[in-house]
Amino acid sequence: MGFFSPAPYHILSYGILLGATVFHTFIGGIISFRVLPRPQFGALMAKIFPVYFAMQAGLPAALALTYPGSRNPFGVAGGLAGVLDPSNRWTVLAPLASALLCAVGNLVAVGPQTTRVMEERRQQERKDGKKAYDAPPHSREMQVLNRRFSMLHGISSLLNLGTLVATVVYGVTLSSRLS
Repeated sequence: MGFFSPAPYHILSYGILLGATVFHTFIGGIISFRVLPRPQFGALMAKIFPVYFAMQAGLPAALALTYPGSRNPFGVAGGLAGVLDPSNRWTVLAPLASALLCAVGNLVAVGPQTTRVMEERRQQERKDGKKAYDAPPHSREMQVLNRRFSMLHGISSLLNLGTLVATVVYGVTLSSRLS
């Protein structure tokens, strides 16, 4: 095996993907929300999310490229050919593709839209003289923006959870290869 084998890079990529997703979802994001004032929290997340979602999209691709093949010369090939092998359709391809698609959805669509709505809310706050998260009543414009933000935030959270679940499912498959 050694340095030129794809196996160590595969395991490292998996560990980074799972670790970063669990940490950001259940530790870093929650602590940041509790500690930082909302404007600073929003600014921090607006900078972190593009990098985080790019990482979540890039690592499943790295996992597909470094998929270690069978040691049996007649077994499943390594790399993308092994991922696409019909015997790996549900145990390798489906979870890696799901993780990738969820992350790409957040990276190119939902994340940028959420950031735009956050900026629109900041502008509306200046017009209204009231924060989006202050107690009601809010202007009609702010109510629309708050509903839109909540919807986008929920979709983004579900996509992030989809990446996490797909990563764990793939981890079960990966761990079965260790025995």
